Amino acid sequence: MIRNPILTGFNPDPSICRVGDDYYIATSTFEWYPGVQIHHSRNLTDWELIARPLDRADLLDMRGEPDSCGVWAPCLTWHDGLFHLVFTDVKRFDGNFKDTHNYLTTSPRIDGAWSTPVYLNSSGFDPSLFHDIDGRKWLVNMVWDHRPDRSRFGGIVLQEFSVREQRLVGPVHRIFSGSELGLTEGPHLYRFGDYYYLLTAEGGTGYDHAVTLARSKSLLGPYEVHPERHIVTARNRPDDELQRVGHGDIVQAADGSFYMTHLCSRPLRSIRRSPLGRETALRKLTLDSDGWFRLAVESASPPPSAKPTYEREYRFDAEGLPNDFQWLRSPEPQALFSLSEHPGHLRLYGRESVGSPFHQALVARRQTHFCFEATTELEYEPDNFQQAAGLICYYNAHKFHYLYVSWDERIGKHIGIMSCEADQSLACTFPIADALIPVQPGAPVRLRVQVREHELLFSWARGDDRWHTIPVILDASLLSDEAGKGDSANFTGAFVGMCCQDLTGTRRSADFRRFAYRERKFSETFDVSRPLVADTVA
Repeated sequence: MIRNPILTGFNPDPSICRVGDDYYIATSTFEWYPGVQIHHSRNLTDWELIARPLDRADLLDMRGEPDSCGVWAPCLTWHDGLFHLVFTDVKRFDGNFKDTHNYLTTSPRIDGAWSTPVYLNSSGFDPSLFHDIDGRKWLVNMVWDHRPDRSRFGGIVLQEFSVREQRLVGPVHRIFSGSELGLTEGPHLYRFGDYYYLLTAEGGTGYDHAVTLARSKSLLGPYEVHPERHIVTARNRPDDELQRVGHGDIVQAADGSFYMTHLCSRPLRSIRRSPLGRETALRKLTLDSDGWFRLAVESASPPPSAKPTYEREYRFDAEGLPNDFQWLRSPEPQALFSLSEHPGHLRLYGRESVGSPFHQALVARRQTHFCFEATTELEYEPDNFQQAAGLICYYNAHKFHYLYVSWDERIGKHIGIMSCEADQSLACTFPIADALIPVQPGAPVRLRVQVREHELLFSWARGDDRWHTIPVILDASLLSDEAGKGDSANFTGAFVGMCCQDLTGTRRSADFRRFAYRERKFSETFDVSRPLVADTVA
């Protein structure tokens, strides 16, 4: 039985395909590197991350791109013995203009090396490749209209892709203008029986999001909109657990049944914010006697486990970064970190400031639970106030909470908290609680963060000594799409990890011996006047 979401934490814009008995889902990664996450399953219930294909400079280089740019809405298909991956690399998205470059790369193996990308177009984003039954291939994407007197979403267009010439050829056809909900994007085309079906995402990426279905007996249309308009949405059901439902893709199983994957979010109970970002869900479809897809009547999902079960202890070795971790923008990880210079440690080289769009030494994993604890052990000896390293809960350049180790002329090596709380000016507040905590040079420091839904608490310890909780509760809900500028301008999710800065340019390094992430079941709200109460981790 499917328990949604099937991919927890930041995994938006899912595209699904089947090869024999194997199912694959590709999701957007935006500014996080390597680009595109691909999960695999054989039963549509249990999913494993197996690949991030855009892992070379010729495939993807996002240095300098603003937050929430980068890789948008990949489309993964299988045809002619090859996986085909089309994606957008967004260079700018604020104001009237969007610079959206669309590419195609292929591979015979999902976890193999992918081909040098073929440039397609830049007319809009969310490209999708359709393989018709006559052997022809077509690229479909939305068009972005920057003119101030027009709708920004200029409709869905179609153009043929020549395999022989490796480029788009022939006229551009505008095949769909969308429904009255508007903001039409995320197109996918299919051919089932007598009809071409066009699935689109509408209503924006916020709480009005929806999946809209249309069909035609001709590839070029006209396309008739589904009698119910939107075959899945939560826009009029504010009490549903899954909100912001939209951006779907359909797959036919080996037994002939149909499923649709779509994005969703789970807002915190106390506030309409979603730190876990936009996640991926899966729903069964039926094809009725009139040839329309509809949601199948589903049995109730099984209740979640009564005890927390997720725990990961990461060790760092020279074979590679643990699969759950990513970094930001750069195709040159060797300039940001090393797994071999200090065996058994992740060495981060101090680079630019937190939030820099160019060279940011930050390695992190997704937050995948509302309540969790993360810890790390740091060996670091700064000797300048422009040097810092530590444990960070990060959304983007203007939304993070950072427990850092640095140096100060007054007290030397110390611990402090820095926060940037969804302020468009990017101004940081530090040190939080008006205190710098002196720590002994030459000894490792353990750092911990505990998050209970919208509350965040930092602690520290010397070596193997007991934990010292810093008596200030921070707002974890700020690390979400909806905080600050609003859900129209932020598209990712909260991460937790390690980072290092050296604004002197000398690249003073920091060594992290391990990192642990575990789900916690906190029995009450945080009370900084007494120890935190938490259930035993399963």
